[in-house]
Amino acid sequence: MTRSFLSIRAVRKTFGAFVAVHDVTIDVPKGEFLTFLGPSGSGKSTTLYAIAGFQDPSSGDVLLEDRSLLSVPSHKRNIGMVFQRYTLFPHLSVAENVAFPLRVRRRPDAEVKRKVADMLALVRLENFADRHPGALSGGQQQRVALARALAYDPPILLMDEPLSALDKKLRQEIQAEIRRIHRETGVTILYVTHDQEEALHLSDRIALFREGRIEQIGTGEDLYLRPASEFVAGFIGNSNFLAAEHLETAGGAATIRLADGSIVKGVKTTQAFDRGQKARLMVRPEAFRLTPGPASAELAVEFIDAAFFGDRRRVVMRTAGGEELDVRPTSDAAEPHGPDSGRRIFFDPAVAFLFPA
Repeated sequence: MTRSFLSIRAVRKTFGAFVAVHDVTIDVPKGEFLTFLGPSGSGKSTTLYAIAGFQDPSSGDVLLEDRSLLSVPSHKRNIGMVFQRYTLFPHLSVAENVAFPLRVRRRPDAEVKRKVADMLALVRLENFADRHPGALSGGQQQRVALARALAYDPPILLMDEPLSALDKKLRQEIQAEIRRIHRETGVTILYVTHDQEEALHLSDRIALFREGRIEQIGTGEDLYLRPASEFVAGFIGNSNFLAAEHLETAGGAATIRLADGSIVKGVKTTQAFDRGQKARLMVRPEAFRLTPGPASAELAVEFIDAAFFGDRRRVVMRTAGGEELDVRPTSDAAEPHGPDSGRRIFFDPAVAFLFPA
């Protein structure tokens, strides 16, 4: 069995009567990019701060290579940290900012000079060494912060919402840089974000937090294609939920009745249902088709609206039960009918999921 590089063991954090983190346990292999994803207040940053040593957990432990970090002060844990705010020293040049953690550790001048050059090359800022942070763009400042955090070769790099202050295009550019740097350095990264697209783009695995607990942990594909709960299905990607009644389950495939009375067979479920139990059917927008396929289920719908996004089209439909659907037709799609028209849309029950209501 492979030994975990970083282990978070039953970490719990309370503030008075409020429980911010409920007994979170995660094992992180060396070199992994693990993202803590979740809505605001879900406990992801609090867990990160317990690892960094900025907050002491109320109970539990944090171990690095089987050694507890709880008795080690934050500044001696040798963990790199990148924040949403760049926290650069405005009176120091880019090179001096990157050199700062090395100077604090009293590294030899020759090593400092070589390491600063290596780090600036890594983040592609070799030509900005003599500039001050105020003369840089937001994306360049964040790259300096990243270079500074990596300069002393920390075993772990923690990143807390580092891109949330940047515009979308710049965020995407820096995401690509972070992926490249992770590949080139192999550093273990724990990354906090509330942006699901960012998490899917960057991560080896994602830990999805909800109300201080981990709702599911796995690859982006695991969470998107095999959600463990309605919360996961609704948070990761776009989802449609339809009211349903469970009739029976055999071999992990459920038969249900929808609000319009139609029967749908072969819906995925990993949970036990009683006959007649109220349920929610989840269908991804891209799973809908405007033409029938083998063993497809169908819904009578009314066209509401359509919008063109360049690489995709979004159509809003309404079911007979008044539920609005987000439909993202693929290449098989004909042009949607006009606002007063009705039609039928189709989906494969094998790619839908059933959850308790």
